[in-house]
Amino acid sequence: MGTAADAALTFRDATDADVDVLVELIESAYRGESSRAGWTTEADILDGQRTDRDGVLEVVKAADSRLLTVEREGRIVACCQLEHRGDHAYFGMFAVSPALQGAGLGRTVIAEAERQAREDWGVTEMHMTVISVREDLIAWYERRGYRRTGRTTPFPYGDERFGIPQRDDLEFELLVKELA
Repeated sequence: MGTAADAALTFRDATDADVDVLVELIESAYRGESSRAGWTTEADILDGQRTDRDGVLEVVKAADSRLLTVEREGRIVACCQLEHRGDHAYFGMFAVSPALQGAGLGRTVIAEAERQAREDWGVTEMHMTVISVREDLIAWYERRGYRRTGRTTPFPYGDERFGIPQRDDLEFELLVKELA
């Protein structure tokens, strides 16, 4: 039972040739005015960049990692990082084009990522980290079966590769989902 969000989607691993388009997609989903078209914006808590060419290329090239790229009608519309970490997979660098947010595309992408991690790597859990003040985003993940662990790691203040914080209470919280 598909939705309009599922219409003619192609899932594939990113290549070096995709890096610039993927950086643009990730930035548009989280930073600056373009991100305000969608609901995943971090523009009110972080300025600066979300990622850069080197960061995306590192994910594309890393062993035990893939940057799952989602296309519709030949255009990249979403992506996410999957990294095999022993008994679990790590889910990150998730972005959906702001113009397409709210139509179910994110749900479709995360479900496919979970399926691939389970089938390709035999993992039993998916892990991710989310900035703890992103309550709406955490609630969205909870509706998809992720649970808050209360385990946090500090935000890398002073490292502008991750953005320029607009507040002093940022940290990452680990969310975990059992994969059946």
